[in-house]
This record gives sequence, structure tokens and C-alpha cells, in this order.
Amino acid sequence: MKVKEVADLVGISVRTLHHYDEIGLLKPEQTSEAGYRLYSDHNLEMLQQILFFKELGFPLKKIKEIINRPCFDREEALKFQRKTLVEKRAHIDKMISTIDKTIEHMKGSIEMTNKEKFEGFDFSHNPYEQEARERWGDEAVDKSNAKLASMTKEEQKVMQEEMNALYRSLAALRHTSPESDEAQAAIKKWYTVLNSNFGIHYSLEAFKGLGQMYVDDERFTKSIDQFGVGLAKFMRDAMAYYADNNK
Repeated sequence: MKVKEVADLVGISVRTLHHYDEIGLLKPEQTSEAGYRLYSDHNLEMLQQILFFKELGFPLKKIKEIINRPCFDREEALKFQRKTLVEKRAHIDKMISTIDKTIEHMKGSIEMTNKEKFEGFDFSHNPYEQEARERWGDEAVDKSNAKLASMTKEEQKVMQEEMNALYRSLAALRHTSPESDEAQAAIKKWYTVLNSNFGIHYSLEAFKGLGQMYVDDERFTKSIDQFGVGLAKFMRDAMAYYADNNK
């Protein structure tokens, strides 16, 4: 199949396929005398793998590394992807249920406790671990995982509740100035929590960079803004101000 045919079949752009070829992620089986990229059934199978990993949030660099390993097993990868997508679906279903209940609560049809309003939010795992490894290296992530693994379930629950409480308190301040004393006191607590619970130390500059990522990476933005629209930007500005004024 020619590149345009593959693009139309899959629903992605020709430019995306060209990019995959350029970075060595998916090279076409052959190129015709006229210079057309020609894709085989095997290429399509690998493209399916790439798109499944991409749907799960894996960066292209990591996908390339995985599928080019000599021990790569396509069936094993599919089983992993299915398991992960089922877990993702269950998480999304729970979030949708919380939204439906919240709408009914707003109409006065039902009553919701504060705890029920946040059912479905789960910060006990890190969905961005692969990207974290790419950005900061294995050592930092392994230290963080080791720290979490050493905690009991009760300790992890307490930590999660502490972080959720901080998100909520910051969300309540998001329409005020991020430079205010109240906002800075809350963001100082956030800095302390990050450095106390994950086995690594964020320098002030790294803390500022993390805040910028809350806005640059839409996955972080969506996750944080579930506590209040605009919270990610507010935290970024508050974290930057805190870092610049505490050097």
C-alpha cells in the first residue's frame, strides 16, 4: 500500500507516516522506482502496535526502543495493551459515574458527600512514568518507586489524601493572585509534600520546571484541572514565583 492509502485506512496524516519513517520508528517495506513508500502487511501490524502504545501515553522514542528489541513479542505486547486499556476504561467509567452523580447533586436530585465528589481520582500510581524516565532518568524514578513501595497501604492512602486536600485548597485559591501570602503558603506545602514523599529532592529550579510542565503537557493539565479549571496555570505561576523568591 502507498503512504496515502495507509493514511486513509488508519485515519492519520501522511505527514505522521513520513515522520515515523524519518525517525526510524516505522520504515516502509520498500520504496518504488518512482520514490513512493510502499507498506506491507507487516508494516501495518507494527503501525497498530505503535498506535496502541501511543494511546497509552508512551513517547515515540520509548515505543521505538520497545518494538526494536530482539525479544519483542507482539502477542505479549497486545495482552499488555489490552490489560492496560481495560484498567483505563474502568477508571474512566468511574470518573463518568462521579460526573453523573455530581450533575444530579447540582439539580438537587441526590445528596453527595465530599468523599463521593472525588471518587475516581487516583494519584496512587504515576501514568507518566515512562516519560519521567525519559526526562529525568531511571535513578530518580526508581528512587520514587522504591519510596512508595516501602510505604504501607495505609501510609499511601494518607499521602494521597494529603495531596488531594492540597489540590482542593489550591483550587479554592486559583482565582486569587498566585503571589499572595495565602497562595504562597499553600504552594510551599506542595513543595514540601513532593520532597517528603517521593524519595527525590526537587531543586527550586526543578520545581519551577515541573510547574511549567503542568501547563505544557495537556495530560497533566487535564488531571490537575479536574479539581478546578485553571488550577494547572495557577500552580505553575505560584510555583515559579515561589522558586524565584526563595533562591
